[in-house]
Amino acid sequence: MRVLVVGGGGREHALCWALKRDAPDAEVFAAPGNPGTAQLGTNLAIPATATTDLVAGAHHHKIDFTVVGPEGPLAAGLADALRSAAMPVFGPNRSAARIESSKAFAKQLMQRAGIPTAASRTFTALEPALAFIGKHAEPLVVKASGLAAGKGAVVCARRAEASRVARAMLADGAFGEAGREIVIEDFLKGEELSVLALTDGERVLLLPAAQDHKRLGEGDTGPNTGGMGAYCPVTIANPGLLERVRRAVLGPVLRELAAQGAPFQGVLYAGLMLAADGTLTVLEFNCRFGDPEAQALLPVLPGLTKHLADIAGGAWRPEETTLRGTRAAVATVLTAAGYPDKPELGGPIIVPRDLEAGTLVFHAGTLRDPDGTLRVHGGRVLTVTGLGDTVAEAARRSSDACELISFQGKTYRRDIGWREIREARAGAARG
Repeated sequence: MRVLVVGGGGREHALCWALKRDAPDAEVFAAPGNPGTAQLGTNLAIPATATTDLVAGAHHHKIDFTVVGPEGPLAAGLADALRSAAMPVFGPNRSAARIESSKAFAKQLMQRAGIPTAASRTFTALEPALAFIGKHAEPLVVKASGLAAGKGAVVCARRAEASRVARAMLADGAFGEAGREIVIEDFLKGEELSVLALTDGERVLLLPAAQDHKRLGEGDTGPNTGGMGAYCPVTIANPGLLERVRRAVLGPVLRELAAQGAPFQGVLYAGLMLAADGTLTVLEFNCRFGDPEAQALLPVLPGLTKHLADIAGGAWRPEETTLRGTRAAVATVLTAAGYPDKPELGGPIIVPRDLEAGTLVFHAGTLRDPDGTLRVHGGRVLTVTGLGDTVAEAARRSSDACELISFQGKTYRRDIGWREIREARAGAARG
């Protein structure tokens, strides 16, 4: 089997790692890949956005199936191009990928499908947006409708802040094309969950729920980022809750997409808010594996990539409806100084060879220069995943390894999974 993984971040390194775990004889290619994927296979010097070159590269290397990691190539129609060339691919077509590439489209989709979501309005002109903000309750959320690398949702405590954000997006072009249309919505309180499912458009296979920590600072403070870490499993996501997600969220949205001529094939990610009273609301949908959720989920789901190959090949007949992880995992992201606004690049990175067993290091923003030195090449540099029998044990392994890795300005959160660990300790104290 010859597999192409499109992308060059931590998620794609984790996908390559999982493919080699599940099929050691597979020949893995990554485009463009990174120094981590280079240790597992062959990197191709093709940008993830170069659709024509990627199709040609897949032909040249006789690729059996392709896994598209990032949302950008999916939104640009890479899966469409590969299917048109009769090449199996795991990932949705452009029309279905709009569920992530346009928050306005996703909101309309949820409303038609009867899926619970925050009340919202969509704007392309500044003055109506400001008038709406002026009458909106505080706090409120302003979102760039397009793809903004996980940084386009801004929680605003005051209307004045929301007005500044709306002006930055619509008038000043702070998010480029992604912010030419914005969504203003109610602020929701509760605990966030990431529920991912593999699907061929009809059948659904749920993965264990994960929780992503998007805020930069410990205790979930500071600005939103692309993700500072994730963990699984999440105790509050019990089988009953997951069945609610299947019935009230995933099933309806897949049927609505199909009804609009955009059947979804790939991994569908539902970002959820669970309120204290049990109310479940959808915050967003993504059309691909989460990053860093993938770095927590993939290591605890042996055999998962066989499902990806079968879906891509049109031969998927899963025997189960839900996958359960073999262990707990905590994935901590190491970021460059200045992240997320102005990350400082170029510094050398030292990753010890003798990290504790049960620890994995996935490359994201790294580059190996001609003399072999590993250097910082992006805001999110590495993801360090610890495995254990409990989230607390996995968190300890992840944190210990983060301490041992060194580069100038290294920044990371030491509290990934803190809610789960707190609840486990409280449960133990109650006996």
